[in-house]
Amino acid sequence: MKGEKKYSPRRILLMFVGILLIGMCVASYRMSGFGVDAFSCMNLGVSGFLRMSFGTWQLIINAVLLVIVWFTIRHCIGLGTVVNMVCVGYTADFLCWVFLDQIGLTVTLPLRILFLILGTLLASLGCACYMIANMGISPYDSVAFIIVKYAHEKISFRLARVLSDLVVIVIGVTFCVMAHNSIWQIVGLGTIVNACVNGPLIQFFRDRIKKLLD
Repeated sequence: MKGEKKYSPRRILLMFVGILLIGMCVASYRMSGFGVDAFSCMNLGVSGFLRMSFGTWQLIINAVLLVIVWFTIRHCIGLGTVVNMVCVGYTADFLCWVFLDQIGLTVTLPLRILFLILGTLLASLGCACYMIANMGISPYDSVAFIIVKYAHEKISFRLARVLSDLVVIVIGVTFCVMAHNSIWQIVGLGTIVNACVNGPLIQFFRDRIKKLLD
């Protein structure tokens, strides 16, 4: 994609495909029942402590992160940032509604494990796609790049992503405990798997997709 225009049809398509995959990832994690992704874990923990709706708190934290990104690595903000913030949640809600409410899918243990694996792969592949499209990424996905920048690239993206995911999980669990809520409502096997492998898998998919497109 070297030399390709910022808003070329191929970049726009790659951005939308990536965000669609992210929405499918969130739906898969929710249907697996093994825990949500790291960022949702933090938001559920904090919103429960503040007795605030999940959507309202997520909007606030995204706005705060967006300001930080604007003053640090504003090149990460673009059309994809807005589409991501608006569409991921609705895509996940729609897919859960179709499979659970309309089709009435019975989520057995084998299916839960399958959804966990799918969610992990779709999360990384989706992030890789819309990062390569370079039309803006979500505020939270920018955090790893901020860490890399201010560590003067002494920390790899893989490690930066794992560190940021683990930190937000700890924050979510801490606020959940302070609110005397069950931590199993927000964290589980899927949360840990996502936090530990998402960074390396994003880098894995980015390297291979770039080779296919360049």
